[in-house]
Amino acid sequence: MLTDTPTSRPGAPARPTTRGPRAHDDAPDTASDFARLAALEDGPEREALRDELVTAWLPMAHRIAGRFRDRGESLEDLRQVAALGLVKAIDRYDCERGAFESYAVPTITGEIKRHFRDRMWALRVPRRVQELRNKVRVARRELMQSPGSPEPSAADVARHTGLTEEEVGTGMEALESFSTLSLDAAMSADDDAYSLADTLGVAEASYDVVVDREAAKEGLRRLPERERAILYMRFFQDMTQNRIADRLGISQMHVSRLISRSCARVREEAIGRNAADRREHPGRTNAG
Repeated sequence: MLTDTPTSRPGAPARPTTRGPRAHDDAPDTASDFARLAALEDGPEREALRDELVTAWLPMAHRIAGRFRDRGESLEDLRQVAALGLVKAIDRYDCERGAFESYAVPTITGEIKRHFRDRMWALRVPRRVQELRNKVRVARRELMQSPGSPEPSAADVARHTGLTEEEVGTGMEALESFSTLSLDAAMSADDDAYSLADTLGVAEASYDVVVDREAAKEGLRRLPERERAILYMRFFQDMTQNRIADRLGISQMHVSRLISRSCARVREEAIGRNAADRREHPGRTNAG
């Protein structure tokens, strides 16, 4: 435990110090050290004293971290977060506003709670849902304090907290929401085991082809018969431009120009029709 270092000059009258009762054994008497810290300028001496205060109060920070064990985070990580909260408390503490412990405890606790809120959720959960989860968790613990107490129902928790049963249901769902289930997680233990990914649907690649064909259908109908025939031979029968030219008795260059012009016309009509449809039905997507 850190011992207080006297700050008065030899022969000077002792300065009275107000020291309230200490609630825990890990709350050292460091009032005079905080007074010295406030009076020191930035430099090696102040840094050394600050480090001594952190060391002296670290057991209290570890005790607070221990309250949050068994919530999906390792105790060592929680202690590191609590130590960070302790450093913040020391840096922000005003020794004229009461005992350090009364300021440090909520500061450290808040730092740990922020850690759970910001780092422990695999998916971003709204603040309101997190608060419902905490209320439900505390209420369940309080309702089950007596040995042999049954598992409280949603109605029991609602009466205890003043929440609606729907809000209690949301909070209970969030109780197990710190982590997500891997897509490779096995859903069966027998010989025909399958993973979660096997139960999920996938996007059908042919959907895009169907949408494109429907978009181009009207424009293809409007083409002259010879140009429709050329596109059919080129894209459905996979004929080369030279073979098409020989069959129709025209040049390969003419076939190339007809294909480019026909495709551009069909594309422009499809794009123009989609744009007009969106203006007429703003909420409709291309696929529906």
